[in-house]
Amino acid sequence: MTIHKEGRGLILATTTIAVVLNVIVASVPSYFSPGFYAVLSTSVLVLSIVVLILVLQFFRLPSIEVIKNESQVLAPADGKVVVIEETEEPELLKSKRKQVSIFMSPINVHVNRMPVAGTISYAKYHPGKYLVAWHPKSSTENERTTIAVKMKNGTEILFRQIAGALARRIKWYVKEGQPMEQGDEFGFIKFGSRVDIFLPLDARVTVKIGDVTKGGKTVIAEF
Repeated sequence: MTIHKEGRGLILATTTIAVVLNVIVASVPSYFSPGFYAVLSTSVLVLSIVVLILVLQFFRLPSIEVIKNESQVLAPADGKVVVIEETEEPELLKSKRKQVSIFMSPINVHVNRMPVAGTISYAKYHPGKYLVAWHPKSSTENERTTIAVKMKNGTEILFRQIAGALARRIKWYVKEGQPMEQGDEFGFIKFGSRVDIFLPLDARVTVKIGDVTKGGKTVIAEF
């Protein structure tokens, strides 16, 4: 278990603020009664520890073993399946696809991983709103990235990182023409968010609404 690079600055800032705050509280005991000061100092210390633990757990980066399989589609993120439906993909594919959406809560690992191997054929960032991630319009109106990968057999898979009400920063590490392996990290979304993946109509979805997924581990579809 390590800490993701996206969290290092925030963790440093949080630690610094916590230390400064506790030093300030420790320097003013004479201004309060002994009983009140004991409660105040203990409360500030406990709150500092809790906040730091929450930040650390959000940016945790567990090591995983990816079992690669060209006939399987792996979950791009940890979270819960909230949408499985047939829909039109209007931005790039412009055809009907099976959509699987995974919602990531603040307690999930927020690393995003490649669902299949192939070459990045499309990558575009879209500024937008910050509707709650499960809102039906979040896929088209929220801040998001659209990324597509073309597999060796010519099949193109498209997926979107979608910001939520809390997620205000999407990071992606791929560019068009870049080869990627199944399970490779392609991005990160800070705080609650969602990933949509658009599959060919002949793909067999192997998850159901409410299923919990692990990025790079859970098989969400098969060809």
